[in-house]
Amino acid sequence: MKIYTYYGKKNICGENIRQERLKQRLSQSELAARLQVQGITLERDSISRIEIGTRFVADYELMVIAKVLQIGVEELLKSSKP
Repeated sequence: MKIYTYYGKKNICGENIRQERLKQRLSQSELAARLQVQGITLERDSISRIEIGTRFVADYELMVIAKVLQIGVEELLKSSKP
């Protein structure tokens, strides 16, 4: 499967996930644990790679991340790029 990039990143939600996680004072490990409770197995390093944009995020992962962070998917998809 070919994964495309957008302005050199594999996702547009990573920075928004990071900002929301920090706003809620969650560590990457804590976020990973909360996702695991919801049935999504992501390790701390996967969260890190999502946040820096080097890991693709599946739609179902994004949906559960939004649920865990109690934020809309739309908010996570907002991009500062045109």
